Amino acid sequence: MSDEASTAHQDIATDSTQTVSPPTLTPVSLDQRINALDILRGFALMGILLMNIEWFGRPIGEISTFNLELTGLDHAAGWLIRCFVEGKFYKLFALLFGMGFAVMLTQAMRKDRPFGAWFTRRMLVLFVFGLAHMFFLWQGDILHDYALAGLLLLGLIYLLRKKRFEKYNNPNSILKLALWWLCVPMLMATLAGVGFGAFVDRQSLTEQWQKSQVVRGLVSQLETDAAENKASPEGPQDELLADSADVLLEAGEADEAEEAETTPDLAQDNTDAAEQQDEPKAEEEQTPQEQAQEIFEYEQELAQNSANEIAALKDGTYWQATVFRTKASIEWLAFSPFFALTMLMPIFLLGYWLVISGAIKNHVQHPKLFGYMARIGLGVGLFITVGGLSIMGHPAVKQVMPLQGVGNVLFMGGQFFMAAGYLGMVIRLLDSPKWYNWLVKLAPMGRMALTNYIMHSVIATSIFYGYAGGLYGDISRAPQMLIVLAILAIQIPLSSWWLTHFQFGPLEWLWRSLTYKKWQAFRVAPH
Repeated sequence: MSDEASTAHQDIATDSTQTVSPPTLTPVSLDQRINALDILRGFALMGILLMNIEWFGRPIGEISTFNLELTGLDHAAGWLIRCFVEGKFYKLFALLFGMGFAVMLTQAMRKDRPFGAWFTRRMLVLFVFGLAHMFFLWQGDILHDYALAGLLLLGLIYLLRKKRFEKYNNPNSILKLALWWLCVPMLMATLAGVGFGAFVDRQSLTEQWQKSQVVRGLVSQLETDAAENKASPEGPQDELLADSADVLLEAGEADEAEEAETTPDLAQDNTDAAEQQDEPKAEEEQTPQEQAQEIFEYEQELAQNSANEIAALKDGTYWQATVFRTKASIEWLAFSPFFALTMLMPIFLLGYWLVISGAIKNHVQHPKLFGYMARIGLGVGLFITVGGLSIMGHPAVKQVMPLQGVGNVLFMGGQFFMAAGYLGMVIRLLDSPKWYNWLVKLAPMGRMALTNYIMHSVIATSIFYGYAGGLYGDISRAPQMLIVLAILAIQIPLSSWWLTHFQFGPLEWLWRSLTYKKWQAFRVAPH
């Protein structure tokens, strides 16, 4: 650890005992900023836009699914984004958030300023920004999640400063905690897989597969009947669904009767066994018809939710779209604390460690660390990700829950590796003067990350939503990439121009002013 990082960490670990009025805490000045962080923020914003652009023209309730109707260039664009972008860049941005937290905390401690109230206010303002973004622009906001995780991180740092836990308040312990925390979901999934493999034999798997085939056939029949009912709406829907289930049941019974005629003794034995076990089976497990009905109703509910979202965003007025977003966002907010605690917190801690260890500020002195991150992260991450996507993309996976689980776990694990790989790759490229001269162009966009992130939503909703451009659902995946390039071609030079005249982006300026409870200087002072 560098002397500077060591001194900073000692400041973090020690409470201030001065009683005199401490100096004023002010925003981090330009010469105190770590330029690599701004470049990484700009790079992360590019990936976030590549990911998010799809969900301005497609129901965001389907965000965890791949559009299986894509073909040709659209399929290639969608698959490549899912492989190289999805889930990787918000994690990279979360790392940067943890780094920014450590930079601000270090500055506050050096000035002997109380940090908790100030940072809490900063996170509350960010949370309000996130809610406004969700309600009035786009439901897929992540700012509110970052704000909640930031408050949790603050609480953890204060806990580590207590005398009882201060022995853990050092870079090595924090790194171990972050890595173990990050591995918990993967370890749980691994243990579940071990248990499943050990206690479910081939015969049981075959029976489950055959049963799932029967259930899926019943679901398909229900879907067909429902479609016919919409085309010819005579009779109640409930009666139709019940009739279709009865038809399938009768067909199954007819098959059983035919088998019984050919093998009477076996049929009699099976009948006797069924009579003895009728009551327990009815209590313990559902019939295939009941399972099919549940699956059908669930899928119909999802389809109806997507239809409601399309109606509100494609054809609705701004007020109708806002009402829909508000209601849907309130439901999503219930999951934010869990997401912040299990997913974002360990990543924040890793970012925090990268600063207090001195690794990110003095990255030239740590080529091996970032080299390993780049090679292992991208190499292993890409291998795992491709494996996960290959499993998830197979049609049979929809009917085989264990395979769904394996695919999702591999895909999720690959996201963590690749996010670390991207971080290591960019930092290693920054050590090359040639690459630095190219990548530094992203720094102004990174300094205005909040403004540019919200600008993505303003531009995209103006293109796609019915109350503006009205192209919702009409621009496929490949042309969406051209929109991304156009937005970035505007934002990169615009950010650079803006920061030659103003100290902050407009939303960054408002955020800082509300945080410090004082209007901050906005324009760049004349030389």
